[in-house]
Amino acid sequence: MEKLSSVKSVTGAGRVPGRCPEGSDQTWGSVHMGRSVSVCCCLFILFLFLSELTGFITTEIEAGRRGTTQQMRLDVRAGDRGRRSLRPCASQPARPLTRAGPTPSPGARVNELYVDDPDKDSGGKIDVSLNISLPNLHCELVGLDIQDEMGRHEVGHIDNSMKIPLNNGVGCRFEGQFSINKVPGNFHVSTHSATAQPQNPDMTHVIHKLSFGDTLQVHNVHGAFNALGGADRLTSNPLASHDYILKIVPTVYEDKSGKQQYSYQYTVANKEYVAYSHTGRIIPAIWFRYDLSPITVKYTERRQPLYRFITTICAIIGGTFTVAGILDSCIFTASEAWKKIQLGKMH
Repeated sequence: MEKLSSVKSVTGAGRVPGRCPEGSDQTWGSVHMGRSVSVCCCLFILFLFLSELTGFITTEIEAGRRGTTQQMRLDVRAGDRGRRSLRPCASQPARPLTRAGPTPSPGARVNELYVDDPDKDSGGKIDVSLNISLPNLHCELVGLDIQDEMGRHEVGHIDNSMKIPLNNGVGCRFEGQFSINKVPGNFHVSTHSATAQPQNPDMTHVIHKLSFGDTLQVHNVHGAFNALGGADRLTSNPLASHDYILKIVPTVYEDKSGKQQYSYQYTVANKEYVAYSHTGRIIPAIWFRYDLSPITVKYTERRQPLYRFITTICAIIGGTFTVAGILDSCIFTASEAWKKIQLGKMH
């Protein structure tokens, strides 16, 4: 029995972990400090775990160039605005209305851009939705004309369109859905289809909506899908024509299941002018001149894989406890050194 007691005294067996030996002058300060470090580490682990869990649950939207992390922002250059020669007698300088949408969120990274026609099953057509109000022009005078470089010239398009009288019949709200060919062209709101042309048609207007392709029902995708929505020209010259020069960019959205939606973003510049010819003043109109970009933007919906989430959690727990052990060791060593200095044992 005496031999067993001597073994225990040498090996330190029989001590209760975390409790100071009897007769020791060690204070409970270091113990409380160790507990504080442990509590802080647990809170830190909990915070990082919740952050990673939120990131794992949240779906990220990737959109951009393969192999890079460069963000793409749509813009209209001065050369695009000046390609068509306009000869107004009294005009205003072109006002860029570029609305490329807000800066993409950190989760929206540019991942894929390519030259292609993404919606090959559309038959070379793009669906257009237009909603515009002309508060000072009668509905019987308002019409939609469509032209393009494939020879299409349609005056007074009426399919899938509706005219709603405004201001007791003084004004008109035009709502229409139609398709355009995937070639440069224009569509314009004018009085060209009216039986009798008015002397002074008032082309002041408000554009409520102009969009191309499918409407994306996704909240975390920022882009210029309705760049002209809310454009107000009620204070402009009533006899002026308006040119909206659009650059249309094909856009593909692919969800987690692989289903794709095809839409189009666009940028726009505006020119307001009163045009004259040798016979006099030209009847004003609201022109939407468009051209298509060969570059397609693709948004891909992704979720963080489970194995990456587990690996990150393990790294957080292991790294935190490693750092906590180092801190605890440093605190304990410093505490012992300070006690030795107080006892005069350190020379």
